[in-house]
Amino acid sequence: MTSSTVLCGYGGWLPKHPAIYKAFIDHLVQRALRRSADSTLHEPAVAAFGEAIQGDPVMKSLFDQVFLQVDRRNQVTDFEHLLSFLDCIIVTAPKYEVAIDDNGNVIGEPIGVPIYLIFDLLSNTAAAYDLFRMKEFNRALKALLENWGKFLMEPGSNLTLNTTDQGWFGEAGITSLETHLGKYSFEQTYKCPDAAADNRGFTTWDAFFTRAFHDGVRPIVTIDNHPVTYPGGLHTRAVVEPTLIYSACESTVLRIRRDVKQHDQFWLKGQQYSLYNMLNRSDYYAKLFEGGTVYQAFLSPLDYHRWHSPIKGTVTDIVVVDGTYYAVLPDAGADKGDPDLPEGDPHGALIRSQPFLTIEAARVLIYIKSEDINIGTMCFVGVGMAEVSTCQVTVKKGQAVEPGTELGMFHFGGSSHALVFSKETEFHEGDEIKEGKHVWVNSVIGVATHKQNSE
Repeated sequence: MTSSTVLCGYGGWLPKHPAIYKAFIDHLVQRALRRSADSTLHEPAVAAFGEAIQGDPVMKSLFDQVFLQVDRRNQVTDFEHLLSFLDCIIVTAPKYEVAIDDNGNVIGEPIGVPIYLIFDLLSNTAAAYDLFRMKEFNRALKALLENWGKFLMEPGSNLTLNTTDQGWFGEAGITSLETHLGKYSFEQTYKCPDAAADNRGFTTWDAFFTRAFHDGVRPIVTIDNHPVTYPGGLHTRAVVEPTLIYSACESTVLRIRRDVKQHDQFWLKGQQYSLYNMLNRSDYYAKLFEGGTVYQAFLSPLDYHRWHSPIKGTVTDIVVVDGTYYAVLPDAGADKGDPDLPEGDPHGALIRSQPFLTIEAARVLIYIKSEDINIGTMCFVGVGMAEVSTCQVTVKKGQAVEPGTELGMFHFGGSSHALVFSKETEFHEGDEIKEGKHVWVNSVIGVATHKQNSE
C-alpha cells in the first residue's frame, strides 16, 4: 500500500522551514567558536582531509574557485571555515533541530544529513562539478565519512536519541518518524531493543538508522489477494499471467523512464539514463538492458533503509562501485512551481540531480535472474547519496531470493535506488505509483509482462 501523505520534493534532505536551516548554521557556528577557543587543532580525520586538498594544487585551486562562484546565501565562507564545521559534525550524531519561526511558533525538523547541508550550495558551482568528481577528492572525502561512520557505530553516538525537544524521540521528532507508518506507532513498526527507554534501547546511532521492521509489518501480497487493475485490457493481451513487481525500498517515486539507451548525455534538465555508465561501464549489461525501463525512487533520512528483493529469482552478480558523494549537475536553481523552494533558489541541486547520481555516485548493483518469462534478468541499483558512505550487501552471488528477501542496507544518511528491467519486460506501474508518492517497501508497484515481438 501507499501512505496517504505525499512527501515534499526534497523529502527530509533540506529543512522545509528557513528558520530551521538558520538555527542549524547558527548552532554550528557557536560550536565551532567554542571549539576553537579550546583548541586550534582539527580533528585527525578532518586534518587529513584538509591536508589532502591543500596538498594538491589542482584541488586547492578548484576549492578556491568554488568559494568565488558560490551563491551569496552560502554560510561557509572559506575552506578553513568548512573544516571547522566538519570538526563539530563528525564527533556528534545527527539531531532534531528546533527553532522559532517568524510568527513566534516553535517548529522542529530533523537534520539527518548535516554534512550535506554545508556542501549543498558549494556543490552547485561549475568548479565543484569538476572538483567533486575527482577520484582524489572522493578518496579523501571517503576516508572522512568512514571515520564519522565508525563513530556512529560506537556506544555514545546515541545521545541524540532521547525525548527532549532536540531528540529524535521528542514529541516533534517522533511525529516525523511516524509520518508514513500508517496506523502503527514507531514502537509497533520497528524492533526496539527496549521500547520503554528514552532511546528505545538503541545503543548506537547506526543501530537506530538501520532498524528492522517487526515481522508482518510490511507483508508480501500475492496475485490472489492483491486487486490488480490491468490497464487497457492488459490481462487479456498477456501471453502468461502478469507478474507482480514489489517496491524494493520504503521510498518516494522519482521517475519512470522507458526505452533507455546504452549511452546518453546528461544535460541540465533532460537527465536521461545512460546504462553503460550506470552499470559500471559494462558493455554486456548495457546491451542486455538497452531499450528497457528504469524505475527510480529516493529515500528520506527518516525512512527505513534496508533493501528487499522486488522479485523471485537468483542473485547472479553483485558489483560495488566507488563513486562520488556530493557531485551534482549545477543548475539555475529550483524550477517554477517547485513544491518546496522559490523559483531560482540554488539549494537542493543534489536532489534535483538524482538521475545523474545513478552514473556518478557510490552505488551497488545486484543482478537477479528470474525463471519467469515476464522478467528474465533485472538489476537493483542502490545509490549512496551525500554522507551515505556504505552500501552493505547481505545476499551472496548464487543465492535464491523471494519477493521481500533482504538484499542489504544503506548506512548514515539518505539515498536513492533504481530498478532496471530489460527490453523484453514491459513494466506497468500501478495507478497509485506517481512521481512524488511515498511507497512502502514490499508493496506492489506494478506488474510485468513479457513484451511480444521484443527481439
